[in-house]
Amino acid sequence: MKVFRGISHAIPASPCALTIGNFDGVHLGHQALLAEVRHAADRLNLTASVMTFEPHPREFFAHRAGDPSKAPSRIANLRDNMNAMNDAGIDHVIVEHFNDTFANQSPDDFIKKILVDGLHVKWLMVGEDFCFGAKRAGNIALLKQAGQQYGFSVETLPTVNHEGLRISSSAVRQALADGDFQQAQALLGHSYSITGRVVHGQKLGRTIGYPTLNVRVAHQHPAVHGVFVVQVHGLEKHPLPAVASIGNRPTVEDAGRVLLETHIFDYNQQCYGKLVQIEFLQKIRGEQKFPDLISMTNAIDNDAAQARNYFHERQISATPLRTNSATDRI
Repeated sequence: MKVFRGISHAIPASPCALTIGNFDGVHLGHQALLAEVRHAADRLNLTASVMTFEPHPREFFAHRAGDPSKAPSRIANLRDNMNAMNDAGIDHVIVEHFNDTFANQSPDDFIKKILVDGLHVKWLMVGEDFCFGAKRAGNIALLKQAGQQYGFSVETLPTVNHEGLRISSSAVRQALADGDFQQAQALLGHSYSITGRVVHGQKLGRTIGYPTLNVRVAHQHPAVHGVFVVQVHGLEKHPLPAVASIGNRPTVEDAGRVLLETHIFDYNQQCYGKLVQIEFLQKIRGEQKFPDLISMTNAIDNDAAQARNYFHERQISATPLRTNSATDRI
């Protein structure tokens, strides 16, 4: 799979089967859409392609309006989304920079400049509520009309449901906010996890008996915050039991950046630079600011004890999650 940072880059001029969307988390509804794209590409001898956006359009408009709190939380980072698309058999992913220029283009310009001239679309599938162009003025009817003019077909995918619930990124976000990882797994089709490379931190954890492997979270509003029972994949043949914290580290100020800090039980191997996948199993508590380091350490002692008990009670022996080698370059 090839990833392109916008259509201004050298995208091969091959006709494509395309879908467009944010694809945050690549849940079962997204996976059904990607499967249709792959099937159409095989049937029509086209390139299976996806156009997605960074930042999320709702995040862009929230910041432009001066109210970042209106931005949706992020289910997955770019690497995990790309891995899921690779697993679905997608050939090309175009990650378009969503900015004022892109947001303000007319529906007609989007069709002609992006779909026809830029991506050479011959088959297009979108969700039933798909809108595009400035002020969301473009709709399915306009797309179908343009398809007749420019020679591409347009299809829509009905809503995908799970036990009567519409599968959506919003539903996944809610499940994660509630700490309901069983529901999140039912909507995603796999366990919830975050993938990233281990980076150097302040090394405070080792001074209090809890050395951590640290993974940076690029976005400021991850769908999970707090302390969790987790498993770490990618370091050994089997997953390693651990406890993790994700958030802004309110007790130890760190310029507001979001960090995923994971303490692996009874493990002291060098991990810097390695690609790891942190699988979330159960929420222990929310993120807290403690008055001092002693109070924080006592809380971590309790978190670790709860996590160890979780593994002891279940005698967990899990299988590795999907691999990440296809998009290591992201």
